[in-house]
Amino acid sequence: MSGMDKLAARFPIVERLLVLPRPVLMGAAAGLVALIIVSLLWMRGPEYKVLFSNLQDKDGGAIVTALEKLNVPYQFNENGSAILIPADKVHETRMMLAEQGLPQGGGVGFELMDDPQFGASQFAEQVTYQRAVEGELARSIEAMNSVESARVHLAIPKQTLFVRDRKLPTASVLVTLSPGRSLGDGQIAAIAWLVASSVPGLTAENVSIVDQSGRLLSSSAGLEGIGANQTHLKFTDELEQRLTARIISILVPVVGRGNVHAQVSASMDFAQREQTSEIYRPNQKPDEAAIRSEQTNRTAQAGIGQPMGIPGALSNEPPAPPVAPIENPPGANAATNATTGTATTVLNPASQTNNATINYELDRTISHVKDSVGTIKRLSVAVVVNFRENENGEAAPLPAETMQQINALVREAVGFSDERGDSLNVVNSAFTSSDQPVPAWKDPEIHALAKTLGQYLLLFIAVLLIWLKAFKPLIRALEDRKNMELAEKQAALRQAEAERKAKAEIPVKHDHYEDNLNVVMKIAAEDPRAVAMVLRTWMNQNNDDSRK
Repeated sequence: MSGMDKLAARFPIVERLLVLPRPVLMGAAAGLVALIIVSLLWMRGPEYKVLFSNLQDKDGGAIVTALEKLNVPYQFNENGSAILIPADKVHETRMMLAEQGLPQGGGVGFELMDDPQFGASQFAEQVTYQRAVEGELARSIEAMNSVESARVHLAIPKQTLFVRDRKLPTASVLVTLSPGRSLGDGQIAAIAWLVASSVPGLTAENVSIVDQSGRLLSSSAGLEGIGANQTHLKFTDELEQRLTARIISILVPVVGRGNVHAQVSASMDFAQREQTSEIYRPNQKPDEAAIRSEQTNRTAQAGIGQPMGIPGALSNEPPAPPVAPIENPPGANAATNATTGTATTVLNPASQTNNATINYELDRTISHVKDSVGTIKRLSVAVVVNFRENENGEAAPLPAETMQQINALVREAVGFSDERGDSLNVVNSAFTSSDQPVPAWKDPEIHALAKTLGQYLLLFIAVLLIWLKAFKPLIRALEDRKNMELAEKQAALRQAEAERKAKAEIPVKHDHYEDNLNVVMKIAAEDPRAVAMVLRTWMNQNNDDSRK
């Protein structure tokens, strides 16, 4: 007895299933597999998804307590770093926990200001406000993808009325990065500017950023111009591309397309300089100079007589005004007056004083020069020109005169300057042909196609093996079982037919005929297909006999 017969003898339902058509059996098998999978999933219970992960112990305990109050089942993952709840309750539970302020992320923010403490000192209020700002900044930094957690420390000096004694605030940030992640220069600058923009008087240069390994990610020198450096590099690259395009566009009509290659390297100066100068020129001639101010003082004094003669009352008296023209000059009778004792007067000459002060404008020149940002310090230009075919169709170098013309054209195209120390090198060389076919085993496209085909081939082989080793033997066993049963039934029918023919020659009783008829009807009810095949065989035999 075969294995299938043993299975059919032990489980009668298997014998009934074996008589079904093949599509019905395959559909039933697929449904059975699906039913088993659904049953296993149902036995496992609801699917759990992550509610929160990488929580601190304080937040984890608060969340577990809240879940117990909400009657939400929970469990932890293998390493205990995440809290899992049923998948259909994740979003609802997160919103309910957020209403309670969970998780706090290891820090507190402006919720510290929700419960004001009456009677608190000004120092306590300032410390509370600073803690709130630090917590909010830490939460903002933790929102970045690469940052797992963050802590912010602010050092804000006390304000003073003296300007010279004022100190600038500083800040330090400790970030814990996610495993395998790192911060780029742009992200470091973003954190520094985020903190600096949140504290009055704080600059990005005074923000220190450190990771969990103790590495200083930012410094005063490193943060200056991080964004500007990218702009400078982009500007330099665009300038080099423009100069290269100029060289190629001006040489293509001369040497032909594809026969010239050029590269330009530009050294740029992005330093910003401002210079203010004041120049004084030597004094100009008075008639050419502009008068700024002029002051003139003029003083005139008439002559005053001085008494002369014998001292006394009469000599000190002024002379009487003359009543007639004076015929004799003064002093002519001086001796006579002296001898006679009469007083005389001597007149001093008149005086005049002129003072002039002239202030001329100074010839002064004040110049304020601001250099443009992005000046070219030096250019390095390299140009390669292909050989040209001669009359014989062979590649030959270009004439020296043509090379000089090319050199001059390149100089003019890039704005060559000897003062800057620019360098130019033009080389005439034969180009190697790039049209050679790439071997198939080196072609990346063929590699990708072969990889894809290999994956599909492996999948096809796996499916074929499963079919040959699992499904095909089962189907073959079912077919063998059916064929064997059909052969047994056909043999039984033949034997019954032979017995019927043998007994037909002998007088048969009515009851024996009834028994045979019942047997045949029973067989026909159990297996109509076998009876149909027997009848078809008889009909074929009758047709053959009639033809003979």
